[in-house]
Amino acid sequence: MELCNISSTLPNFNPLLSTTSSSPSTTKPFLHFSRRPFNALTLSTSSRQIYLIRPAFPRNSSRTAASKTSSPVAEDTKLEKLPANLTVTETQQPNSRIKLSVEVPQAVCEDCYKRVVNEFTTKSKVPGFRPGKKIPENILMNYLGKEYVQNAVIESILKRTLPHAMNAVTDRALPDSVRISSKFSDLFEMYTSSNSLRYDIVVDVAPEIKWNPENGYKNLKIVVELDNDIDALKASQQELRRRHKSLGILRIVTDRGLQVGDVAVIDISAKTIEQDVSNVQNIPSAESKDFNFDTEDGDKVLPGFLDSLIGIRGGETRSFPILFPESWVQEHLRGVHAEFTVECKELFYRDLPELDDSLADKLVPGCTTLEQVKEALLEKCLEVEKTAKEQATDNAILHQLCKMVEIDIPQSVFEEQGRQLYGAQLLEIQTKMNLNEEQLATISSPKAVSEYLRVQKENITAVLKQNLAVGDIFKRENLQLPTEELVNEVGNSIAEFKRHKQEYDEERVKEQVQDILEGAKVLEWLREHAEIQYITK
Repeated sequence: MELCNISSTLPNFNPLLSTTSSSPSTTKPFLHFSRRPFNALTLSTSSRQIYLIRPAFPRNSSRTAASKTSSPVAEDTKLEKLPANLTVTETQQPNSRIKLSVEVPQAVCEDCYKRVVNEFTTKSKVPGFRPGKKIPENILMNYLGKEYVQNAVIESILKRTLPHAMNAVTDRALPDSVRISSKFSDLFEMYTSSNSLRYDIVVDVAPEIKWNPENGYKNLKIVVELDNDIDALKASQQELRRRHKSLGILRIVTDRGLQVGDVAVIDISAKTIEQDVSNVQNIPSAESKDFNFDTEDGDKVLPGFLDSLIGIRGGETRSFPILFPESWVQEHLRGVHAEFTVECKELFYRDLPELDDSLADKLVPGCTTLEQVKEALLEKCLEVEKTAKEQATDNAILHQLCKMVEIDIPQSVFEEQGRQLYGAQLLEIQTKMNLNEEQLATISSPKAVSEYLRVQKENITAVLKQNLAVGDIFKRENLQLPTEELVNEVGNSIAEFKRHKQEYDEERVKEQVQDILEGAKVLEWLREHAEIQYITK
């Protein structure tokens, strides 16, 4: 029996893959700039692509104030003079939030009452009165209802006084974070009983960034751990082996058991080993049906798994104990003693063509000798190694910055950043799995988003701290972006949106591009000024 080429028979999911050598971006994807959120852009900067997560609010001080559309007070709007001054008390709260307690004097309330009554008199169509004719107040009240008028007065008071109350913090307020926290029912009771009003506003402000130590970023000492798998020579040899295997045929083994080099189709189940049998539990994450196990990947699976299967024959079932290592990615399985049961359903060996110059063009199109193939693969792997090394360096620097800054993250900013990251994850899932509308609605529900924010709180906070630290360094060191570079990258990004026929906001694109380029400039500056040591895991 013969099977098609091996590359098409292997699955994408391996329940036993070890993650002890995975990169930081695999175990904590949002701690690093190696993954794009939903609203981030990718720019080809320097020798590699720089991925920067766009902050949930602008980093530059000139853009931290609330926008004209989202702030109660626009920069070019002159405040309306009130009959009397408000009393506004400012109280600092956690998460870079300010509470403003506003006391509105009777004179302002009475003036708002008169305005509301005049407005109703002009616009209300009361039977027996011509439009525009003055309507006696008692008749107007009976027609509209006293409570209805009082509600309108309260709304008028809030609308007229809110810009005045916010005036002292407008330049610090974050867009769309202003909220009146007082209950309307309490305001109604207060107004109707005293003809005055007192209400509370909460607003998030741009957080202060504190460095510990001060200017510590200027002399970073970084230790970068590099995965042994990124070694260009080793990676090129593995790639050559992979391509060679893809040219072979899988044939059924009939006269022996499993040996290294074979491919086995197996069913896997696992359960915990307990002294009390009643406490034994299945381990669903380690189970798999019809799993294609390539024994040449034995170093990538759970330690001891391959050794326990050597010699197994087609149709045979084996059970054996395995201890999950302390470095296992799933924390609840670390140190767990488990019993695995494996059924070998089919067993194959590879029938490979001889590796010589005749295969050169099939291994790498355009090559005529095996030596050319090796050189081409090594060159490509050297590029990958360089990019991986630079990315690992950036990740290590960002991780260090995160530990050096103290920032009280506003809750509104945290939630916005979290939604962006969750949106990116949904987009990736949708691209890979093509979910239907019902499935997409389930995983994008408010409950699902809230759970994501809860579980990923540490990672989301780290992303924000990294972004803010990078933006602060850009300003502190007076770094500059060439205007030509910014214009070119904005043009390239807009061209990509047009090519994919996607809607875009040009100003938002420009801000995103600027943030990314600024981040790249800061990382470049930090690499030049840091003491960096590389070690291989």
